[in-house]
Amino acid sequence: MPVPGPGYSITVRVDAPPSASAAGDLTTAVGKVGGVLTAFDVVESHADAIVVDITANVASADHADDITSALNALPGVEVRKVSDRTFLMHLGGKLEVSPKVALRNRDDLSRAYTPGVARVCQAIAANPEDARRLTIKRNTVAVVTDGSAVLGLGNIGPGAALPVMEGKAALFKKFAGVDAWPVCLDTQDTEEIIRTVRALAPVYAGVNLEDIAAPRCFEIEARLREQLDIPVFHDDQHGTAIVVMAALRNALRVVDKDIENCRVVVSGVGAAGSAIIRLLLRKNPADVVAVDIDGIVHTGRDGMDPNLRWVAEHTNAEGKTGTLHDALAGADVFIGVSAPNLFGAEQVATMNDDPVVFALANPDPEIDPIEAQQHAAVVATGRSDYPNQINNVLAFPGVFRGLLDAQARDIDDDMLLAAANAVADVVDDRLNASFIVPSVFDAAVAPAVAEAVRSAAVAETKG
Repeated sequence: MPVPGPGYSITVRVDAPPSASAAGDLTTAVGKVGGVLTAFDVVESHADAIVVDITANVASADHADDITSALNALPGVEVRKVSDRTFLMHLGGKLEVSPKVALRNRDDLSRAYTPGVARVCQAIAANPEDARRLTIKRNTVAVVTDGSAVLGLGNIGPGAALPVMEGKAALFKKFAGVDAWPVCLDTQDTEEIIRTVRALAPVYAGVNLEDIAAPRCFEIEARLREQLDIPVFHDDQHGTAIVVMAALRNALRVVDKDIENCRVVVSGVGAAGSAIIRLLLRKNPADVVAVDIDGIVHTGRDGMDPNLRWVAEHTNAEGKTGTLHDALAGADVFIGVSAPNLFGAEQVATMNDDPVVFALANPDPEIDPIEAQQHAAVVATGRSDYPNQINNVLAFPGVFRGLLDAQARDIDDDMLLAAANAVADVVDDRLNASFIVPSVFDAAVAPAVAEAVRSAAVAETKG
């Protein structure tokens, strides 16, 4: 179900005849093959020709070729060059290191580096806690991956994961002023990852685990939390769970239902699904039914890993078996973090009145949102081209800002739920079926989440 969007944005430079109809011919050609024109710039003009940059959103690399061919087919038009604007943004990477202090003369150098820096080193050696006050540690987070579960691309390795981790670090800085740095590890051995992150930890005040495949991610996070004195947060689990819980709280307000009376179906029991289930259970829903590729999760199933066994023991109170379609019948809420095109409008029709459907598989959801809207009262996706986008950027920058401000040493479910409530509260009186979570660009979100998490962390420390 790909549609043209800025993720596939191209700029085509063409030579064209200087006729009165040239602009119309060029834009019409782009439109006829489904491109969405976003800019048209004449960059050169001569007596016998003009040079034009045409910028358009397309659906795929093949679609970009179709647009190029359509332009080349016009009389007197020649395509000079096609630039992919996404690749241009990534040239040379998206991050840089910039000093916070001036180094203008010998005096500055003597204080920032030798000999003055030696006194600061001695102070930290005498009192290690001073590292938070006198170094970058106080505001720095490691974004750690092994490249084993990157976006929807799978196990593509640490080098190919780096553009995503750079983007994550840029979001930390943009939305919360947190200095984050990619740490892409060339190993997928659980013990080696744990050992390496432990060795790197003195530089950082927090660790954001990212795109590490389940079930290894569960053990890595749990053991690092035990061994480190800084918070460790696996965003694929907890960032998703925070935003889902915020969206669900507001969606149930729209349909006037109490979660304690709702049966919730969760499709996908990997990192995100398991974390969603764990936070959901804190809200005492009537029941949660988990479904994976092998069907409904229940205690009678064989061959389950420890995570699945935990889910089976804490969900599905009625002992249901069968498929996702069976689970949906009579459910109030569907939350999907699994795979595309798993069901259709006819299955939504079997749910309870005014069902809530969160189809979050990306880029293609478990059900076409247009189909879901035939029967669902509220629909959310992970996509930016539909209302109610469930996006982790609503959570993780503010979460870490709050943790860093509190100088927290760990993170727990109370802090996660505080973050979820803060996201939900930002919507306030703007709530409706198409607006259950705020925009990722809403400047109120990160500060609200940060304050909620900071307060929860401080309260826990005092308690």
